[in-house]
Amino acid sequence: MKQTKRGTGQTCTFGVHLTLDGYGGSPEKLNDSELVKRSLDELPDKLGMEKMTKPVVKYAEPRNIKDSGGYSGFVMIVESHISIHTFPKKRFVSIDAYTCKSDMNKEAVVKYFSDMFDLKDTEVQFFKRGLNFPKQDLV
Repeated sequence: MKQTKRGTGQTCTFGVHLTLDGYGGSPEKLNDSELVKRSLDELPDKLGMEKMTKPVVKYAEPRNIKDSGGYSGFVMIVESHISIHTFPKKRFVSIDAYTCKSDMNKEAVVKYFSDMFDLKDTEVQFFKRGLNFPKQDLV
């Protein structure tokens, strides 16, 4: 894979990606499909993002000891997407917020979901995506 030199003015960062793993959440809230849907519907507006679709939330049947079932949801936004996977029996949620905006307020996202699902602890990763994204069209 060819790497290009950064800082040459020919590339820029595409966006940022936040992953949030939440622990100790309310089993009732993590098992509430309407709450999951509401969070996917509200958060883009709070972050100044534009929804391309309405949120979709589906129940995922238990599969094994690791995956004891829960709700998975997704909303496509003009800037990319937000997804949620709940595991009520584990009191756990896994969330991704990916945007081509470079100024996502990660503290606001973490607080929003911590409050929404009564999370006791979180693990957050926040990183830049597309470090060599071309500033101009190539073709």
